[in-house]
Amino acid sequence: MKATPVFSERESIAKHWRQHLLEQQQTLQRAFETKPNVSLLLKKQAQLADRTLQNLWEEFELKEHACLIAVGGYGRGELFPYSDIDILILLNNDANETVNRSIEELIGIFWDIGLAIGHSVRTLDECLNEARNDVTVQTNLLEARHLSGTPALYDTFQQQISTAMQVEAFFEAKILEQQKRHARFNDTTYNLEPNIKESPGGLRDLHNIIWIARARNLGSTWSDLVKNRVISKQAAQQTRRHERNLQMLRTRLHYLAKRREDRLLFDFQNELASQMGYVTTKRKRASEQLMHSFYQSAKFVSLINEIVLQGLREHIYPTQHTVVSINDRFEAVNDLLESKSPTLLYDEPTAILESFLLLQQHPELKGMGAELLRALHRTKSQITPKFRHSPENKRLFLEIFNQPAGITRALKRMNRYGILGRYIPAFGRVSGQMQHDLFHVYTVDEHILNVLGNLRRFALPQYAHEFPLCSRLFGEFAKPWLLYLGALFHDIAKGRGGDHSTLGAVDARRFCKQHNLPKEDGELVSWLVEAHLVMSSTAQKSDLSDHSVVEKFAQVVGSEYRLVALYLLTVADIRGTSPKVWNAWKAALLENLFRATQRILRGSSSNLNDELSARQQQATEILSHYGVVEKDYLPLWKELGSAYFLRHDGQQIAWNTRLLLTHLNSEKPVVRARLSPAGDGIQTMIYMPDQADIFARICSFFERLGYSIVEAKVYTAQNGYALDNFLVLDQTDKKISYRDLLNYIEYELTQKLISKEPPDPPLQGRLSRQVKHMPIKPELALTPEPTGNNTLLDIATNDRPGLLSRIAHTLLQQHIRLHTAKINTLGNRAEDTFLISAQSGQRLNKETLQHIENSLREQL
Repeated sequence: MKATPVFSERESIAKHWRQHLLEQQQTLQRAFETKPNVSLLLKKQAQLADRTLQNLWEEFELKEHACLIAVGGYGRGELFPYSDIDILILLNNDANETVNRSIEELIGIFWDIGLAIGHSVRTLDECLNEARNDVTVQTNLLEARHLSGTPALYDTFQQQISTAMQVEAFFEAKILEQQKRHARFNDTTYNLEPNIKESPGGLRDLHNIIWIARARNLGSTWSDLVKNRVISKQAAQQTRRHERNLQMLRTRLHYLAKRREDRLLFDFQNELASQMGYVTTKRKRASEQLMHSFYQSAKFVSLINEIVLQGLREHIYPTQHTVVSINDRFEAVNDLLESKSPTLLYDEPTAILESFLLLQQHPELKGMGAELLRALHRTKSQITPKFRHSPENKRLFLEIFNQPAGITRALKRMNRYGILGRYIPAFGRVSGQMQHDLFHVYTVDEHILNVLGNLRRFALPQYAHEFPLCSRLFGEFAKPWLLYLGALFHDIAKGRGGDHSTLGAVDARRFCKQHNLPKEDGELVSWLVEAHLVMSSTAQKSDLSDHSVVEKFAQVVGSEYRLVALYLLTVADIRGTSPKVWNAWKAALLENLFRATQRILRGSSSNLNDELSARQQQATEILSHYGVVEKDYLPLWKELGSAYFLRHDGQQIAWNTRLLLTHLNSEKPVVRARLSPAGDGIQTMIYMPDQADIFARICSFFERLGYSIVEAKVYTAQNGYALDNFLVLDQTDKKISYRDLLNYIEYELTQKLISKEPPDPPLQGRLSRQVKHMPIKPELALTPEPTGNNTLLDIATNDRPGLLSRIAHTLLQQHIRLHTAKINTLGNRAEDTFLISAQSGQRLNKETLQHIENSLREQL
């Protein structure tokens, strides 16, 4: 054996091959960019790696002592531009220390020249042991390919690996592995930055089919699977087309990122779309068209994965057939639904919808069998206008919504198999459609079905502890299936241009009429669609302590029946947008609005004086539990004035009162903090002689602390003192000691407020990469209130570090008085509402309003 090269020789070898490898890789990239052929590129990338490894292997003359084997994806003869090159160095039993040193030196050179090597060095016995203990190792070895070294050793290796394969155990392990992998992505590929390789419907789902087929000796290509009747020729061609699309996306993504990157990050979507030939239109951005193409491929891959794995199970367990008749047309084969006739869906298309209904009615069934899935895929074109107008099909479709269980699963299956979009064409148009914001992290169709699933969750006793009020209201609702229809249509008009709520209401009304729903039911469904954003907007933007706000909302709703329906849909909708959007603060706002509106709709005709008295009475009852009597707090309440009680609820009035009993004329700021009774966030009270820059100082303080202000009630008492109440939320997942944090807020914020220095300037933090690549055009509106002297300032823009401070500083510079602030962050979108007036409390004139708008637009 040749001696290990000395350092200078190794460096010389590495330099030569590094330059050669770089030149060859650049040549392949240029050829691909000139004439994109992804299959050819992946093959030539692997061949380049083969030649490089083989030549270096020859330099060390290890042929007699070891064998160089390509494994994993590289073993398949496919290599993406920046993927790892997985190799196995298989040792003879006579390998000695000299051999081991040579192998270490060789692997070092592999890395030195720029190869991303993933290597293992094992004897044959070690390979067999590792494969028995780890299905990932077994899978890698399954795709082994000889590169260099002793052929006899490789042949023995192949024979023993094949003999050791236990097909049934391998199949079950790969199915379990796939389920766990899918679970890491919440069992959906329909999010904004999907993983092309690993997420459901990604390339790994196709690899899983081939791995199991190889283990069962059914071939290693789609053509082999056609020959062995595992897949039809047409399905194989479609699979290959979608596989090439995913491979093309992954290849271009590697080149754009200049690293191994399998996530379709916002950073690359626009440029990737341009490279793929997509052009922005009035309706859709180029990146949205790109993502729609990806989702369509992922949807097909998920379907073919399910169909073929069902078929492979039958190959692997050919003798296990338990058949139970369900009705004249369907039967259960091994707990999977199958049609008794292979042409049933062609002959009687009504059976298409019946199959989904049967899965609901027979919970013992695990799903659909391979033949039924294939038939569904082939016959979905039978769902035509004639099919949709059939009374029997209409009845079956509505019956799916009326079943006691399995509604969400049925509709998700119908969407996955392409049936739902055929039956409701408007739903088909939003299938795989991105919502270009970080508030909705799922595609429109996935979001809609998540919302419907959240409504179903209210019906299940095991989840009643999550939303007790929602569960009780849902259980009392006469026709819950109408809520499901409302959910199904609430976002169905997204992406058409215009108001999607209004357009969706038209679709919903048409659907209800075509399906012969009673007039009042159809009106409820269409009204829910049209009004589905009203409750969340009112709760999160308006001052709910203002009785007129609740009265106006009650007029919009009109009845308690509609109020309950809208409340349930609103909670389900917000929870279905993103795992990070819902919190206890939003829950409390919605519940408060619901209960206040319910009282009005039940006939409470209280005026402002009655409302003021009710809040004072509630506060009095709370204070009595702390031993605080009326004579102690009346002087404070007199100074606060009646407007204070109309803008704060009884609990907050009681908290403020207890803290201020002995501080009515305090010269120093009084700052107190507590955990929010609502469950999320920290409530902070500030009481001090009024000054113009208080709000700017507070905003700056909390921004630097890493907290987001979600609500601010700014009030000036009759004695000239500011009494401000803030609710702030932690934007990180860090573990903290709340006792220490509350003390820190009280001390440090006090120091900021008594400082003679100007307020800290707004933070200049960098935009997040998501916000950078998904910009929002700022929206700004100044609307004078019809009564009083206040003006409503609405701002919608990209969220960013220091945003609220920028707004606060602008208002300060314009000598604007702030009364309330509602701060609402929806993913990358900030929607903030402020109630403002002139510093003296007078109405702002047109010239001042224009000046404020110009200044704010400059900041935004």
